Amino acid sequence: MNQLINSWQDFSIAFVLVLAWSLLWKGWALWKAAQRKQKIWFVVILLVNTVGILDILYVFIFSNDETIKKIKGIFSGKSKEPAETVPPSNPTPTI
Repeated sequence: MNQLINSWQDFSIAFVLVLAWSLLWKGWALWKAAQRKQKIWFVVILLVNTVGILDILYVFIFSNDETIKKIKGIFSGKSKEPAETVPPSNPTPTI
């Protein structure tokens, strides 16, 4: 019985630590999403529980202005590099 109580206490301590870790990152990520007026990110972070993984990724990667510009460029079909001009494969000879 004593061993069961000790394992329950160990589980409780680990649970509280994971809960505190998750709440810290979730709060920071939600705050950043709200400040940037990113409603979709706010809802996703609020509803998806990844024990802080998604929250950390958002704070350090997805809330970065340069990353956002790159992602928008990918989805809009615009590339920063100029398109290559390809010469015609069968040029007509001039006489």
